[in-house]
Amino acid sequence: MSEVIAYTISNYFVTTVVIGFICAGVSLMKKPKPLSKNIIVEALFSYYLLWGIGISNILNFMFHVFFGDMAAQFSGWAQSPYQAEVGFASLGIGIAGVLAYRAILPFRFAAILPPTVFGYGAAGGHIYQMITADNFSAGNMGLVMPSGIIIPTLAIIFVWLSYKHPMPDVSYTKLR
Repeated sequence: MSEVIAYTISNYFVTTVVIGFICAGVSLMKKPKPLSKNIIVEALFSYYLLWGIGISNILNFMFHVFFGDMAAQFSGWAQSPYQAEVGFASLGIGIAGVLAYRAILPFRFAAILPPTVFGYGAAGGHIYQMITADNFSAGNMGLVMPSGIIIPTLAIIFVWLSYKHPMPDVSYTKLR
């Protein structure tokens, strides 16, 4: 059991997305039926933003700023002053994710841009480290690398679905 707990905590970026989907499911179970597509998309996207972007990046901030040695060891990299910089960037992204939880769609779109670019860039960096430095540590190639592609792709899909299935009486369905 302790191994499962350690695995769940060390892969918090995936765990928080799963928690967000569970929260969305609970929220949807409480809503009147039948559920429309826009209600389902809204629940999935809002809890994804809160947990998968917000809470996840705030945890990343804490991990890199307060436990930098452990973060570096997990990634298979040397400790660096850049750890704190990544941590503070993650704090800004996390705050934007929490605020986007109940924000209008253009704000949500803006809130997913930094973590999406970072996620794809980090995935590329992890692949580069695998090839050039033979770094196959769990923090470089475990769930870290594929989630750097999957989690940002989910954000793009949710934005697209939100524009395709807007909430009623909403005037922000087009970016201007």
